[in-house]
Amino acid sequence: MRTSVRNTLLIMGVLVVLLATPALGAEPAHGCPNDKAHEFDFWIGEWDVYAHEKLAGTNSIQPILDGCVLQEMWKGAQGSAGSSFNFYNPQTGKWHQFWVWRNGTTLDLSGSFQDGKMILEGAGKDRDGKKIRNRITWYDREDGTVRQHWEQSRDNGKTWQTSFDGVYRRKAD
Repeated sequence: MRTSVRNTLLIMGVLVVLLATPALGAEPAHGCPNDKAHEFDFWIGEWDVYAHEKLAGTNSIQPILDGCVLQEMWKGAQGSAGSSFNFYNPQTGKWHQFWVWRNGTTLDLSGSFQDGKMILEGAGKDRDGKKIRNRITWYDREDGTVRQHWEQSRDNGKTWQTSFDGVYRRKAD
């Protein structure tokens, strides 16, 4: 098994164990006890995702671990696939997303919910191994859709270019 895939699986396993283990001496909770852990609940659901009015893929966002974690399952229209864990960490006061593509490539973001939108950012590398910053913003829109705007910076945040700009529309029942 390649080292990056093994490391990704190890990190995901540790994350699941840590999030599933209550703090020492704490009573087990029924439902996530932290209100901040529900700031991203507007993203929960089954979605068709469009970019430039064309179907880009489908996304399933489901609460797990008593609603304290959102698990994302992406299937791109062109065959891409990936999954993420999204959670609020009360110890840091930050939201975190840990994303993994089917090839083992990862994205580690953190940030906060502010003014009706979730903004997560983190450092990474592009396909050529050069440093890059990623910033993804999810907008909770009044019409029931969610806009996801993914930007990348190659100059440590001085300038940003759009990598993806999509609209989530709830799947019909």
